Amino acid sequence: MKIETSEVPNQPGRLLRPMSSSVRGWKRWLPGLQTIKEYKASWLTSDLAAGFVLTTMLIPVGIAYAVASGVPGICGLYATIIPLLIYSLFGPSRIMVLGPDSSLAAIILAVVVPLSAGDPSKAMAVAGMMAVVSGLVCILAGVFRLGFITELLSKPIRYGYMNGIALTVLISQLPKLFGFSISSEGLLNNLRHITLSIVDGKTNLTALMIGIGTMAIILLLKKYKRIPGILLAVISATVVVGLFNLDESAGVKVLGSLPQGLPSFALPLISLGDIQTIVVGGCAVALVSFADTSVLSRIYAAKTSTYVDSNQEMIGLGAANLFAGFFQGFPISSSSSRTPVAEASGAKTQLTSVVGALSVALLLIFAPNLLLAVCH
Repeated sequence: MKIETSEVPNQPGRLLRPMSSSVRGWKRWLPGLQTIKEYKASWLTSDLAAGFVLTTMLIPVGIAYAVASGVPGICGLYATIIPLLIYSLFGPSRIMVLGPDSSLAAIILAVVVPLSAGDPSKAMAVAGMMAVVSGLVCILAGVFRLGFITELLSKPIRYGYMNGIALTVLISQLPKLFGFSISSEGLLNNLRHITLSIVDGKTNLTALMIGIGTMAIILLLKKYKRIPGILLAVISATVVVGLFNLDESAGVKVLGSLPQGLPSFALPLISLGDIQTIVVGGCAVALVSFADTSVLSRIYAAKTSTYVDSNQEMIGLGAANLFAGFFQGFPISSSSSRTPVAEASGAKTQLTSVVGALSVALLLIFAPNLLLAVCH
């Protein structure tokens, strides 16, 4: 049996996980089936725990990015559930987390707002069709084997990209830690506004105490790999908010009840006059998500010493977008904030994403009135 391997860029001699050439035909397009076949019982506990931890991020982040993209908040959860399930089947990366992302919000918003004219149903249709267009473009890129483009990205570029993401995420969360809001105007301007806000005494002690307490739990429990420190930290913060009835008046933003039920299949119907704008927007979304996902996928492939087919990565991303568009969602991409959370929580395979998706779905069905506290 012939075995194919791929070297980690700029690391001669180190091999990624071998890929058997016997994986042919239709199975080649469904990497998730191979993962199931190779699944180890020892991974189950880690995947389940990581999935529950991931859920605590999927809900608030999904809703926030939906609103930022100009569509109803519930669409953010629809665009979380379906893509995670689809990617777990078609996607080659074992720990990649897909969903609504900040890098796409501005592009989606620029198309949705002028075309929807304030109509939520039309906004959903426009965003849904953008997801369909983006999905088709990514699938075609994978089928025609354009994934080689990712090989042109050198190791310094990839690591610089990840470090830049880490810094951006850190700075974006500082205002929430200190309990105030700032307008997003770029990294350096955000740092300046954060510093001035702290000096001016805008820090909310309640939010700060919750934030510091949450981080303390995470850091103290980090060395205990079998204990889901992030999950316990989020649960603790939620309990504290509930016991003391904290709300926005105390500097803590609380997400209210969610509409009950799962997303249903719906064709995103649009007018002929909007097609050109939506196609252009969808292609722009595909380009950005293509770049983000390619870089993130290669980085985690190197970190976990696994083989990832860049062409199949595009097909997995495209399929996730395509199904999101047909199930009341909007364009999605790989998540540079939720993927590290899944990794840090001990995720071994895409079962982590499946657990996260099913947890969100069960919440919508059985507990839509459940409140999730988030420091503002």
